[in-house]
Amino acid sequence: MRFGVVVFPGSNCDHDAWYAVSQNLGHQAEFIWHDSASLSNVDAVILPGGFSYGDYLRCGAIAKFSPVMKAVRKFADEGGPVLGICNGFQILVESGFLPGALLRNRDLRFVCRDVTLRIETTNSPFTCAAAKGQLMRVPVAHGEGCYFADERTLDQLEAEDRVIVRYLDNPNGSLRNIAGICSERRNVMGMMPHPERASDVLLGSTEGRVILESMIASMAGHLGARQ
Repeated sequence: MRFGVVVFPGSNCDHDAWYAVSQNLGHQAEFIWHDSASLSNVDAVILPGGFSYGDYLRCGAIAKFSPVMKAVRKFADEGGPVLGICNGFQILVESGFLPGALLRNRDLRFVCRDVTLRIETTNSPFTCAAAKGQLMRVPVAHGEGCYFADERTLDQLEAEDRVIVRYLDNPNGSLRNIAGICSERRNVMGMMPHPERASDVLLGSTEGRVILESMIASMAGHLGARQ
């Protein structure tokens, strides 16, 4: 499988995502610069963490205008899997791929530590290799990670089984402990925690691998079905 990792000015987790896919899981990964009009022939896209364009205005608010986002939109509209991690989640929300907003953390402080997540559904390309209720210990590192949406949107996310992962130890005040959600078509996911930073034994945990492994399993299933 071939992953494209989008690099914006200010991205700083792009190499982490590339390494997790290519070195930890043994699949192809390539960097795609923010001004590219094409994603080449990738099977999946990752929008990594960092501080795109310095997070001026709002996190992700400028990155949504990057030329590459038109290609990401086309890719997602055609059913391609897109994973946004941390700043990538913020970009997906700002770009309208996902509902809601990411606000300043509850205590107005940057939080950088491990948190425990619970997988709420396996009905997604990002968790199909996991078990419902499975726990993951993965890092967070953000100052604007508080997920917010109105009650109607929150109820809709719950009713449509689109809350993918929740915090057990909410570090930022996210409503309903939401750590990650998916789109209506289920092929776009945003999450604030960093699964790519929990994919190597040298980092002390491989529990985050299940997110990337699920994407690989899902893509393999689609390719097999077409053959």
